[in-house]
Amino acid sequence: MTTTTPTAALGVKQRTPLRPARVLLHTFLVVTSLAWLAPLLWAVYAALRPYSETSNKGYVSWPDTLNLDNFKNAFEQSDMTHYFVNTLIIAVPAVLLTLLLASMVAFYVSRFDFRLNIFLLLVFTAGNLLPQQVIITPLYRMYLLINLPGITASGKLYDSALGLVLIHVAFQSGFCAFVLSNYMRMLPDELTEAALVDGASVWRMYWQIVLPLCKPAMAALATLLSIWIYNDFFWAIVLISTGENMPITSALNNLSGQYFTDPNLVAAGALLTAIPTLIVYFALQRQFVSGLTLGANKG
Repeated sequence: MTTTTPTAALGVKQRTPLRPARVLLHTFLVVTSLAWLAPLLWAVYAALRPYSETSNKGYVSWPDTLNLDNFKNAFEQSDMTHYFVNTLIIAVPAVLLTLLLASMVAFYVSRFDFRLNIFLLLVFTAGNLLPQQVIITPLYRMYLLINLPGITASGKLYDSALGLVLIHVAFQSGFCAFVLSNYMRMLPDELTEAALVDGASVWRMYWQIVLPLCKPAMAALATLLSIWIYNDFFWAIVLISTGENMPITSALNNLSGQYFTDPNLVAAGALLTAIPTLIVYFALQRQFVSGLTLGANKG
């Protein structure tokens, strides 16, 4: 004979008592989230106000006028469309080449057993441990010495989109190869062994068997690479000298005058440049999360 409580008989779920540790955890998460969102919300607030109003009343004041004039002026004055096209010319080939080359390296070191496979993976990964500022001087001299007549507009690797693509591929391939190799090690060996017995070539095992199974990890890496390369400012400043060839992050420089800078206008321009990265993240959000969590519970 079983007994049921009145609340269970009525189908009412009993609430678990709140524990102090859980309350502290949620409080910490809320405070941390607000701390991260505060600069963004403040930039939106400043971008919606005219500079004349903030200069008279100060930034910490109640607004009298909120409009989108700063966004319109920032988009027109910075010639953002031109710089956005420049960024696409750099980011899209860099992301595709990085994923292609890194997946090839990951496939080789994860599916074939030989003495130097771990060492080879460490060599690729070690490139991410080297600070970019350390190699900037020899890299700058090397870019000036490499002549590419007829291939780039400048005739050199320096001051060209190709130069930025290659440097991004070189620095990001190590991290992607490390992530993809760990992901490919989780795949059953029977897949490639069965294909090998059936007479499949190494390229076919890589392209038609292993690579399609790595779509979640590839999508997660594509999201990260798109954001990292899009937001790059260091390499563009060092390896590009012509203003017309720079990516969108340098378009904000066009909003700064020699003697005066409108911070509200710059805030609006910064928010506009962040829109494409948000679009990429939300478009690939499901694949990004699944790529990061898949295999988390496997031994």
